[in-house]
Amino acid sequence: MNKMSHAAPTPYNERPYRSCVGIFLLNNDGKVFAGRRIDSRAEAWQMPQGGIDAGESPLDACMREMREEIGTNAAELVGQHDDWLYYDIPLPLADRLWQGQYKGQKQKWMALRFTGHDDDINIATDKPEFCEWKWLSPYDLVDLAVPFKRDVYQNVLTAFSSILD
Repeated sequence: MNKMSHAAPTPYNERPYRSCVGIFLLNNDGKVFAGRRIDSRAEAWQMPQGGIDAGESPLDACMREMREEIGTNAAELVGQHDDWLYYDIPLPLADRLWQGQYKGQKQKWMALRFTGHDDDINIATDKPEFCEWKWLSPYDLVDLAVPFKRDVYQNVLTAFSSILD
């Protein structure tokens, strides 16, 4: 008899953080790419992000996730955050995501300059994450993000402020 399938979920505070990458993608006008999540009723915007696969570098994950989420990885690296940034996902959501195995994410943030054209961006991907997208002032994005990501986004803006100037 297999008891694993009926095991109680790991208590929230004992769960690890999921390793992922965050993508701070700037166009030539100094605006940042933001997408509105397809799976949220809230008017919440976010920058692309995604898990780092085993054996994958954060930069490789960044380029793969860009292609998977926005249909292109036409960009060049202009900066990388020195630290891993963490955020906790509220419990009801954490229980639904990734079979309830994580309490949040730890992210390595990459700043990239978009080298393509707007028509290269295609959010109608194999597994779409966004229902719409736009270029935003980086400073507006913090207020448009879900509350549990705002501290991370503010930290990213501070870390990449020299790129924005």
